[in-house]
Amino acid sequence: MSPSPSSSVQAARAVIAARLGELRREAELTGRELALRCGWSAAKSSRIERARTPPSDADIRAWCDATVARDQAADLIAANRQADQLYVHWKKLHRHGMRRAQEEVLPLYERTHRFRVYCSNVVPGILQTEPYASALLSTIAAFQGTPDDAAAAAQSRLERTRVLYESGRTLAFLLEEAVLHYRIGNTETRAGQLGHLLAVMSLPNVSMGVIPLSAPRRVWPLEAFYLFDGRQVSVETLTAALNITAPSEIETYAKAFSELSRIAAHGAAARNLITKVIDSLD
Repeated sequence: MSPSPSSSVQAARAVIAARLGELRREAELTGRELALRCGWSAAKSSRIERARTPPSDADIRAWCDATVARDQAADLIAANRQADQLYVHWKKLHRHGMRRAQEEVLPLYERTHRFRVYCSNVVPGILQTEPYASALLSTIAAFQGTPDDAAAAAQSRLERTRVLYESGRTLAFLLEEAVLHYRIGNTETRAGQLGHLLAVMSLPNVSMGVIPLSAPRRVWPLEAFYLFDGRQVSVETLTAALNITAPSEIETYAKAFSELSRIAAHGAAARNLITKVIDSLD
């Protein structure tokens, strides 16, 4: 069984608490000595370190100052702020259907100016045609046992595609070649989707890379992730979306995207890979 949202939140808080405890021990401080430096009670230090009391931003700054680890504060504060929103379970999000979930993510797309998207399983939502999105979302609803409003959700998903055509935005996509071959929908749906990828590639603000099956790997195939500017990474797992805002983790995903881009085919080479798949459809 998947962990409940509450247990996932507690797990995230426990990670933060454990890191704070490591900083205290690395500074060779007792809980009481730390409390004295921070100006609070020893009981408060204990509650924070045992993940009984979530620390505030000010608490984390004080803790890092006391342990001479100011460089750790930004990551810990970001992780602490996101603890309640870290795991967004799909089944909970889709319990009333998927259209609302599509609508809720639209503001994030509207305020983002630089997109970096890597997908190893399906065509990214922002690039999906309506028939492809409908076929995929219907499959997801059946698997999750949630209401199937795939047609309405697909229509809502298409609203985010307008950012492709708005000035002031850059979008870079990396797809594993296997994505082009997966049978999502019927042959007509797949042909239309692949044709749409070719059309999008011609946009001046869009970069499209396809990682060939034969490419020597610099980075192993990963779960799909979306970089929204330098502020957030969304990682899609089977049971949940993982929203990451810690600066060091965002940098790691940016590094992975850069490394994956190095082994991807771009331009005419990428177009040839897509065209070959279209030609092979029966």
